Amino acid sequence: MEHTESREMRITRVFKAPIELMWEVWTTPEHIVNWWGPNGFSNTIHQMDVQNGGEWQLTMHGPDGTDYLNKSIFKEIIPFKKIVFEHFNPHFITTVVFEAIGQETQIDWSMLFDTADMREIAIKAHKADEGQKQNVEKLERYVANLQSEPKAG
Repeated sequence: MEHTESREMRITRVFKAPIELMWEVWTTPEHIVNWWGPNGFSNTIHQMDVQNGGEWQLTMHGPDGTDYLNKSIFKEIIPFKKIVFEHFNPHFITTVVFEAIGQETQIDWSMLFDTADMREIAIKAHKADEGQKQNVEKLERYVANLQSEPKAG
């Protein structure tokens, strides 16, 4: 088996939320727009077709006003289990694995770059490692807020 640690960024976290909710906030534009990206970023989702071969296009709006167009292609979707997408420019493969642990959900989120150098460039130029950590923290807060909202009905 290939050792990929030098080309990979990975974060694993257990969320206090059922797997159905975690899947929904990862696969629904109305949710992901609210938590995707590092602190200070907002998003415009242009297209998010969560199926094998589907496109995901979004613009991340940086806190300094810079817009970052992102394009990805979904490579593998296994409902409530796994999302794999190929991101372009910079090129990497993201794999998100969902595991139910009672009423909680473990997320294992990895980004695999083509080379160790590309990973290092993403970290140095874009602080991608810190951005991924902030992204998970934003997701954690978003899910906690969703669950604390009174249910309509």
